[in-house]
Amino acid sequence: MRISLQGVLRGRGEVQPTHLKFGSRNRLIAALADAVIVVEAGHRSGSLNTAAHAAQLGRALGAVPGPVTSAASAGSHRVLREFGGVCVTSAADVREMLGGPVAAPPTPDGRTDETSRLLDALSSRVGRDTEDVARRAGFAYADAQALLGLAELDGRAARGEDGLWRSVKRGR
Repeated sequence: MRISLQGVLRGRGEVQPTHLKFGSRNRLIAALADAVIVVEAGHRSGSLNTAAHAAQLGRALGAVPGPVTSAASAGSHRVLREFGGVCVTSAADVREMLGGPVAAPPTPDGRTDETSRLLDALSSRVGRDTEDVARRAGFAYADAQALLGLAELDGRAARGEDGLWRSVKRGR
């Protein structure tokens, strides 16, 4: 079977998506995966179909929770509730699901996943308030506050007189 990428992009491909083909694709994904993690999915999503197949095959199954008021989180919550999925909130949760080491090994400069995210959210030129840093790094406000305090103690971040945080470049 020959598929024309441009034809598919224009909606004239030789392969037309059908309900049966999506089901086959979802079964194949579940069979090939070591773990299936649903990040966002509606209440009736193809991702849930893949998750159901993964559960039947005994694959590790997880979901990233979201706001209970969000329709895009309904599927993730169903995976946790109906399929016995693991609540995934960090890379460490995924490593644990796959049987790897739970704690991320620090890099040679002492960075972990969390400190990398925090320092990537900071700038040495532009000051940012704690709320902005938390949003950019994907942390809760209180977690960002705690990590900024630790980064300040390590000499990696500094709070200016304006109350804004900046990264501190270390000498090599």
